[in-house]
This record gives sequence, structure tokens and C-alpha cells, in this order.
Amino acid sequence: MRFMTYLISRLISCGLVILIGITIVFLAPRLTSQNPALTLMGRITSQGAFMDPKAVEAMRDSLMETFGLKGTILQQYLGFLRRSFTGDFGPSLAVFPTPVKQLVYKSLPWTIGLLLSSTLIAWIIGNILGLIAGYLKDRTISKILEPIAIIIYPIPYYIMALTLILFFSYTFHIFPISVGGYTIGLQPSWNWQFIKSIISNSILPALSIIIVSYGWWFLSMKALSLNIAKEDYVLFAEIKGLSRKEIMKRYILRNALLPQITQLAMSLGTMFSGALLTEVIFSYPGLGTLMFMAVTNADYNLMIGIISLSIIAVALAGLLLDFIYPLLDPRIRYH
Repeated sequence: MRFMTYLISRLISCGLVILIGITIVFLAPRLTSQNPALTLMGRITSQGAFMDPKAVEAMRDSLMETFGLKGTILQQYLGFLRRSFTGDFGPSLAVFPTPVKQLVYKSLPWTIGLLLSSTLIAWIIGNILGLIAGYLKDRTISKILEPIAIIIYPIPYYIMALTLILFFSYTFHIFPISVGGYTIGLQPSWNWQFIKSIISNSILPALSIIIVSYGWWFLSMKALSLNIAKEDYVLFAEIKGLSRKEIMKRYILRNALLPQITQLAMSLGTMFSGALLTEVIFSYPGLGTLMFMAVTNADYNLMIGIISLSIIAVALAGLLLDFIYPLLDPRIRYH
């Protein structure tokens, strides 16, 4: 009964977070003076084609209905909620009349493949090295890797991406200058040549994310392990004669991982918005590039679709984390 009460309360909280987030996404474009239907009509009429005034009015009404702009603000909002629950965000203005969900579903696997793998790799490497440097106080790791982490942590992803391109593509020609997720001319298939092309084109964008993310994970894990090492239960374990590796595994690691897992869940949730500039620089066909296209073309439907997906992902990541925490820390109970 206690678990069911907790489950229902968390589901309600998660639903409210998603509802409030989507509501803000709905209202934000309507506070601007832009109208996607009129923008599309302007593109058509700017080509010099003559249209009867009645046809123009009929087209305007049709586009207003298509983009969900017809009726009062309440009617628009209810229609928006109804379509959002089915993933229907209407047609894309930039790639009219392609549905937004079709563009998002096409780009989503690329973003998940790139950001999920690179985030997990950076998380594992940073936490392992940070734990060793923090608790075992390995001088080699501390003296070499800590200054590197401090230097690269403030560097934006796109600066690191440009640096890697200049170094590995232009100077030494180790990796190709990526234009898309795979080599132009290849037909998507599951043969080795296509898979090799995907891996080759994704190494540099993945490296830019791994290197910069490593700095944060290393520094945070080292700080956490240093603080936990001063706790009484760790000192008691040392007095009992437990080995340092056993203490690190049973006491330091388990307690230090809790905030790191929380941050990882948030990082995985926000991957749906993509590492925008990194994907744009490498012309990677993920959600970041799609968002850039939406912003530059004032494609409100596409922006709303991507942002709504990000809101839902972050809310669900937090919900999943609440259910996983008691499995990681026996001190936490459902209540």
C-alpha cells in the first residue's frame, strides 16, 4: 500500500511536470508576432504566382487549421494537447508538408546512438579515474589527469569539435571531414561498409562530447570520494582492517555514485535536445541539426515537437530514477 501511494503520487507529479512544460511550449511561440501559416503563404506568393483572392482566403483557413491556429486560444490549447498525446505536432514548415513526427523519428536514432554512447563512456571513464584519484590518491592520475580535467571542463562542445576537426581532419587527415552520418553515395543497409562509414563519421563528434564531459565527471567524483573518505563509517572500516580496495568498493563507490547517477539520468534525458552545435558543425543528422533547421526557418511545429520530446524524456528520467534509487541505496524507502 505504501508503494502504491508513492507510485501514484510520483506519476501525478510527473504528469504535472510534463503538462506544465508542454503548456509553456504551447504559449511561447504565440507570444511572438510570427505566424507560420502566413509565413508559408508569403513564400508561395513571393514566387510570383497569381492566385484568386478567394483561393488565398481558403488556403489561409486551411493552413491555420493545419498548424492548429484556428479558434480561440483555449480551443487551440485543447487541440494541441490532444495531438501531443498521439505525437502529432502537425506538418513541418521548413519541409512542408512532411509531418514533424516523421522528421523527429528519422533523426532520433542518430542522436541516441551518438549521445548515449558518448555520455556513458565519459561517465564511466570520469568516475573510475576520479574515484582512484580521490580515495586512493594516486599521484600519477592526480598530477596528470586533474589539470587536464580542469582545463577542458569549461571548454564548450563546439570549440572542442572545431579543434578536433582542425587537428585530426585538416592537419593529419586521420578522420574524414564529416558531412552527415555516413559517406555520401552509400545506400543505408546493414553491411560492413555502411556500418564502418557510420563509425568513422561519428568518432570525432563523439570524442568532442567525451573529452569535455570527462572533465566534469572526473572532478565531481574526486570531490565526492574525498568527502566520503572523511566519514566516520569509512574511518571505522579502516580501523577494522579492511583493505583500501574493499573500502573503496563497498563504501566510497556506492555512496559517491548516487549523485552521479542522478546527474547521468538528467544528462540522458536532455540528450533528446541534442548537442546542437556539435551536430551542426559535423552535419550530423540528429535532433540538434534538426533543431537548428527549425530555428533558422521559424518552424514552430518542429521546435515544439523536439522541445516537447525533451521535456517528456527529462520527466520520465526523473521518474525512473526515483524507482531505481532504493535498489542502489538500502537507506532509501518508498514513502
